Amino acid sequence: MKILTVLMSHQPGQDVFKTILPENIEWKPFEAFPPSVRLATVVGQPSKKGPYTIRVKVPHGVKLMPHKHPEDRVYTVISGIFYIGRGDQFDAEKLLAYPPGAVIILPGSTSHFHWAKSGEYISQVTGIGPLGIEYVDSNDDPRKG
Repeated sequence: MKILTVLMSHQPGQDVFKTILPENIEWKPFEAFPPSVRLATVVGQPSKKGPYTIRVKVPHGVKLMPHKHPEDRVYTVISGIFYIGRGDQFDAEKLLAYPPGAVIILPGSTSHFHWAKSGEYISQVTGIGPLGIEYVDSNDDPRKG
């Protein structure tokens, strides 16, 4: 009996060992977020089909108003306190606080919001692209301004 072994790389077409050190992460503005928020692509190409990992750095006081993503997402808190609430309207009473190391699974199309209430936070997001974001109220979308 022959056994077929298939080795799968972590990204389509990428079969090399790779490391990414924190000082080599390239933070950039992201048009769908408020101007002070920064996003870094760590693995993959979020705008294309396939797995991706990004990091999002949100400065103290910034709110990401209710929005949803078509793809399922896994958030890992890297630093700071990550506040997230579910619903179509921003409601500080619905926010839950997660410390570094916490993992949050968010099913696709779930309306939610964030607030860097107690200081800057960095979260790492893993999903299967293409990444999408739609604000519940289009007036909250920075791309519309």
